Amino acid sequence: MTARKSEFSEDFRDQLDLLMRLRRDVRRFRDTPVDEAVLTRCLDAIRLAPSVGLSEPWRILRIDSETARAAALKNFETANAEALAGYSGENAKIYSQLKLTGMQDAPVQLAVYCDDSTTKGRGLGAGTMPEMRRYSVVTAITLFWLALRAEGLGLGWVSILDPEQLNRDLNVPDDWQLIGYFCLGHPEETSETPELEQKGWETRQDRLKIETR
Repeated sequence: MTARKSEFSEDFRDQLDLLMRLRRDVRRFRDTPVDEAVLTRCLDAIRLAPSVGLSEPWRILRIDSETARAAALKNFETANAEALAGYSGENAKIYSQLKLTGMQDAPVQLAVYCDDSTTKGRGLGAGTMPEMRRYSVVTAITLFWLALRAEGLGLGWVSILDPEQLNRDLNVPDDWQLIGYFCLGHPEETSETPELEQKGWETRQDRLKIETR
């Protein structure tokens, strides 16, 4: 399919804006199963993402077994306890009340990696900035996230983990770098306001600050 020459309609732009506002990091999921055809369609959005040198460095593991899921959850619980210990006073109180993962009930869970050693793309664009491969994976995740939301699904990005331990538990190659552990399913509710803002952890800037040189 080729893009039409005409500009997108105002209605389309409004819907796209709403989609981005409702993207949200989801931690609370219903137990409704995810339709496999829908999931496949959303995963295909990753293939549309830009990647440095057309390297397509993303590597995706679906975490289905009870053993793998239990190991990932234990990893989070250990890392989360350590993170809580780093706060005190009101910050510790608020942190302890935050729900920071949906790993206990999300029907679909993925671990997404970047293959830092891939030869695809022949190093174009990554010689001076090899981290561009990882940025490419993050871009792919963003497209996947929006595709999920458009299907009424939600995604939660778990970053409170020990990557090295997770790599050992999932038996991944040494050259793979963990980008994130993801929980997805049908969200209990939708909101334009980040949960961390709702709970008083942080507030979003009211405008984008741009500096000039």
